[in-house]
Amino acid sequence: MSESAAVAAPETRFLDPRALMSIRNLEFRARVIVEGFWSGLHRSPFHGFSVEFTEYRQYSPGDDIRYLDWRVLARSDRYFLKRFEDETNLRCHLVVDLSRSMVFQSAGWTKADYAATLAATLAYFLHKQGDAVGLLTFAEQVLDYLPARNRHGHLRRLLLSLEKPSTGQATNLTTPLERLAEIIRKRGLVVFISDFLAPLDRLEKALLQLVAHGHEVVAFQVLDPAEITFDFAEPVVFEDLETGRTMMLDPLVVREDYARRLEFHCAEVRRMCERLGHSFSRMDTGRPLELALFDFLRARLQRARPVKRFHRMS
Repeated sequence: MSESAAVAAPETRFLDPRALMSIRNLEFRARVIVEGFWSGLHRSPFHGFSVEFTEYRQYSPGDDIRYLDWRVLARSDRYFLKRFEDETNLRCHLVVDLSRSMVFQSAGWTKADYAATLAATLAYFLHKQGDAVGLLTFAEQVLDYLPARNRHGHLRRLLLSLEKPSTGQATNLTTPLERLAEIIRKRGLVVFISDFLAPLDRLEKALLQLVAHGHEVVAFQVLDPAEITFDFAEPVVFEDLETGRTMMLDPLVVREDYARRLEFHCAEVRRMCERLGHSFSRMDTGRPLELALFDFLRARLQRARPVKRFHRMS
């Protein structure tokens, strides 16, 4: 399956976020997403993707060509190596923004709700695969930290931490990354989930620190649809959720300039990630969460580093 086909996956196949977010239990919500994701792949044109991801990894220079699958090469003109059961398990740290800006909502659930569900989905998926998953939540400072584990009861503790209401105020994007660079010694994966609506002046340096320590980063930017379209019809008082500052604005007057500034800001985050070889996906809170899991698995597949074999879960 080509990357362009993956991007064009029809969203009508997936769970309606409104129905999904009505599920109160976070673990059950995550399980529904993961099981629905695998079921959808199995019966859709994207089944080939799941086979590729489950059975193979892409060839990279230096790999032993004895393990090339020549039948796959003949059929698809692409180089893949068979995965092995004993490949090293993944160690993943989820880094989740719980600052005040994440409580914004226009569709019935907040960005924080959506981000927690995304993190829970990845945690549930990786834990069931036997991978070690950790969590760091942050606002202006680190709020909570759980080291990467795959022990009995660890997933439940992680999900309970994700369900805690935010006690933070402002957003500091560099503090959690600097903290992780200090405390995690083994190479692994860092999944960074935030709206990234904060100054970016030190972000690239913090990301570079993780690269220097051998970590891979997958970034998800979570935005509310109203933040993207700014589709307000009448003059209204806007409040900065982190500073409390208020301002009367006419959307018809400022919409074009707002859209330009937001797009520039988001594009700069994307450029930072791509310059360092990291994956970046922008999610609005109305987008089906199966697509985030799809983006995550595709990013893993495209990495040159070997990864463990993933099994479809029953």
